[in-house]
Amino acid sequence: MAIIDPNNRVLGVVMPVTVGIVMLALWEGLVRYYEVPRYLVPSPFLVAETLVEKWPLLLGSLLVTLKVTFMAFFLAVLIGTLIAFAFAQSKLIEMSFFPYAVLLQVTPVVAIAPLIIIWVKEPTAALVVCATIVALFPIISNTILGLRSVNPGLLNLFRMNKATRMQELVRLRIPSAAPYFFGGLRISSGLSLIGAVVAEFVAGTGGTSAGLAYQILQAGFQLDIPLLFAALFLITLTGVALFLIMVTLSRLALGDWHESELVPET
Repeated sequence: MAIIDPNNRVLGVVMPVTVGIVMLALWEGLVRYYEVPRYLVPSPFLVAETLVEKWPLLLGSLLVTLKVTFMAFFLAVLIGTLIAFAFAQSKLIEMSFFPYAVLLQVTPVVAIAPLIIIWVKEPTAALVVCATIVALFPIISNTILGLRSVNPGLLNLFRMNKATRMQELVRLRIPSAAPYFFGGLRISSGLSLIGAVVAEFVAGTGGTSAGLAYQILQAGFQLDIPLLFAALFLITLTGVALFLIMVTLSRLALGDWHESELVPET
């Protein structure tokens, strides 16, 4: 029996693509065989046809959603990292404010989005605030965990040599936290997209600021299910692309020195 190499990257691409093609072919075959109406479940071919036909409309909406997603992700990384550094430097600050970060995380954004949209008059800014709230916590929690997960021996060595808190942070804690930080980026990037889509659903903004969520709402109202599936496909594809970008950044940053990204020798 042949042994499959788990580190074979070509196989890691070919296998999921093959499974996807088989599932699409099965979907197409079942829809055609049972003659399922297009307003219930469209065939993959019809979804692709709609994607090409409505591409200008969907591309404009995709750019709006991406704008909100990237702005929210940037703010989540900036704010979350600063908060994590503050928590790591002072246990008193962490004990005082970390429960509120958890409270913000467990509060459904759907529940507070209407308030944010009322308080923040500019539609795009309101959407960015909602998405940032969703994406913030993984950055905070992962970065704090990384900053505190240092080798005790190295920490004692730094303190024996009378290293300052800043030297300890820059030369020991930040390198130790890098894998955790990039893990937080992978989660937060997807949550930024989810937050942007959910906020668009709640806001229901149309016109030039209409994102993919608005197109899904409109397609649902009009029973244009192929358009709905096409918009969902773009959202899914965007989420996968964001995850792959974060994985690539992690490998570029950690691949030469950290064991989490090194390929073991066989």
